[in-house]
Amino acid sequence: MQNLKDRILSASELHFQAHIETHKINVEVLLESHVGVAEHPDIMETIEKELALIAEYEDKLEMINKHFKTPAAPRLP
Repeated sequence: MQNLKDRILSASELHFQAHIETHKINVEVLLESHVGVAEHPDIMETIEKELALIAEYEDKLEMINKHFKTPAAPRLP
């Protein structure tokens, strides 16, 4: 059974990963759909904002791993 710390970290990771996927889909729609382009007159700026959000959530995932996860003990052969 996971302790509270592990459950919170796991939930945070899932939350951040879901945001990453959401913003990746937004970029894909903008790149592949004429409808998405019509709704955003400055397509490059909109894509840049989506990429910035992806980077933000990737940074948060990295910080969880760097500062709050205990490295796994090496396995013996």
